[in-house]
Amino acid sequence: MKRSFAFVMTLSLALAGAAFGQVKAKDGVYFARDEAFGKSGWRDEVVVAVSGGKISRVIWNGISNLPGAADKKSYAAAGKYGMAKAAKAGEWDKQAAAAEAWLVKTQDLGFTKFDANGRTDAIAGATLGTKGFLDLVNKALASAPVAKGELKDGWYYAQQKDFDKSSGWKDTALVTVVNGTIVEALWNGIYKDDSKKSKLVEAEAGRYGMSKAAKKGEWNVQAAAVQDAIVKTGDPAKIALRPDTTSDAVSGASLHLTGVVLAVEALKAAR
Repeated sequence: MKRSFAFVMTLSLALAGAAFGQVKAKDGVYFARDEAFGKSGWRDEVVVAVSGGKISRVIWNGISNLPGAADKKSYAAAGKYGMAKAAKAGEWDKQAAAAEAWLVKTQDLGFTKFDANGRTDAIAGATLGTKGFLDLVNKALASAPVAKGELKDGWYYAQQKDFDKSSGWKDTALVTVVNGTIVEALWNGIYKDDSKKSKLVEAEAGRYGMSKAAKKGEWNVQAAAVQDAIVKTGDPAKIALRPDTTSDAVSGASLHLTGVVLAVEALKAAR
């Protein structure tokens, strides 16, 4: 009986260890993001570090197509996100931190006890929906780790000082660095008043008007080509620009590459 009990206990502990998220990914740093911006204008993303077969660090953040928005955590910490007005557990950045701490502590990648809205009472300090967060963590760990680069990790934002007198727009750039490597770049713009949404949203809705004159497509299409070039080169400073900021270096873009200039400016803090 004693031997049987000991065997059962050993088996139970082994099964419990398996249930609580044995990380199958090798040591490294991983990144994943939602496929598209949500109705709120945000697109969530996660950074997951694995060390010794366990999750040692996780960051839940996001980027937005809203005009002038930096990363989600910075936006929330500045009191601009608005969750603190309705949520007793606090603003989005505080609740996200609670979810991060829970996952590092439990290592429970297989957690499924969410309600229909993706929420759970199991994570103290987080009343927001966390199912999407855990889904992204699993998505990240199922991908290849991010190659090691030389930059400092973080989300880096820059914007033009003044609105263009003729167009009324002021461009912005947000660059995401993970494990020292650029994994994402977002080029957008702010209009001089509230009559227009962000440049990206206006262009996607067909209201920007560049497609009528530009052979390479509407502004958002060309901006996407520039963003891809920044990620591919690994350093926007390597994209050769003429004095007027036009370039032949990005095949899918014939516009002025203000996004490249701003990405270089933003990354000064990452060097």
